[in-house]
Amino acid sequence: MISQTTYTVNTIDGPIELTITPINNQLDNGDFYRTGVYRLTNGVVGMGEIVFDENMEEWNYDGMDELTWEEAADVARFIKNYKDPVGADPDALNEAK
Repeated sequence: MISQTTYTVNTIDGPIELTITPINNQLDNGDFYRTGVYRLTNGVVGMGEIVFDENMEEWNYDGMDELTWEEAADVARFIKNYKDPVGADPDALNEAK
């Protein structure tokens, strides 16, 4: 995931639209790499982070009961299966910093 995207998750309180922001770091040579950390927000409200292992297989959620385990698993599946749009520009990460 190069830039943030949105995902609607059905919670026990009804659907909410999450903004998912990947936390990418830049190497000294200018290349970006995926950290496996994805920040979740609902508007301006922080909803915690989902952190994947290096193989994007295992994950954990550090939110403070904002999402149930099942809801977080739904978001993690979305992130894992997400494909950037054709023509997504990694250089756009520079503009976000």
